[in-house]
Amino acid sequence: MSFEVKDLCSIIEEYAPLNLKESYDNVGLMIGDSTQEVKSVLMALDCTLDVIEEAIDKECNMIITHHPLLFRKPSSITNETLQGRKILKLIKNNINVYSSHTNFDSVKGGLNDIIVELLGFPKGKVIETSNKENLNDGIGRIIELNHSLSLDEVCNIVKKQLNLKNIRYCGYEKKEICKIAIINGSGQDYFEKAKESGADCIITGDTSYHYVSDYNEMGISVIDAGHFGTEWPAVKVAAKMLQNELVERKVNIKIYVSNCNLDPYKTK
Repeated sequence: MSFEVKDLCSIIEEYAPLNLKESYDNVGLMIGDSTQEVKSVLMALDCTLDVIEEAIDKECNMIITHHPLLFRKPSSITNETLQGRKILKLIKNNINVYSSHTNFDSVKGGLNDIIVELLGFPKGKVIETSNKENLNDGIGRIIELNHSLSLDEVCNIVKKQLNLKNIRYCGYEKKEICKIAIINGSGQDYFEKAKESGADCIITGDTSYHYVSDYNEMGISVIDAGHFGTEWPAVKVAAKMLQNELVERKVNIKIYVSNCNLDPYKTK
């Protein structure tokens, strides 16, 4: 019996239900034929042209990404736009694309919780609940440390555990940190919630000057580990989780992790 695209979508959605997505988001099967047999899968953070080429080279007819390829509805699909070139290339090569974004961020055991675990911190509580029936689902996690750490120690943990060469931060290096808010990706919209939850320090990405300056004045440290840096390590873990789930179900499909989905930012 063949294993079809819709079967893989169903497995993913058992773990990260679509109803957990934020209202602005677009998740699920972006491009494809739900009845097509899945040969092999490539996991990536973004569906870049390089990732599509990698899928072709690896003979993967399905790409699973965290960030949606179709975040906003395109007004046209032509080779004159980057998005159009991607869509045309995917269709020409019979490659399906599925995205699990804010629903995967929110779900218990999802991206937020994976990052917490990778950092070696205790399990946290949700900063903003997205499911009134289950308070364990929602955006961000607030962590109460078993013993305080200096800001410098927290910075070093983030760099080491997320395998990052550089991070940005604000605050006094010897400041005692007892409660940490973790908001993967771009988390500025949740800074006030993190503050209300009593966070001494916020770990996130994509911060801007005025936000960080204000929170620094309010005595809350911010560690900007980058959008890519706070999500890619968890996507790699998710690939292993999905592969293990397929093995459990006796589905013989290989899950590859992208080798070319890189942080667009470079540092010197």
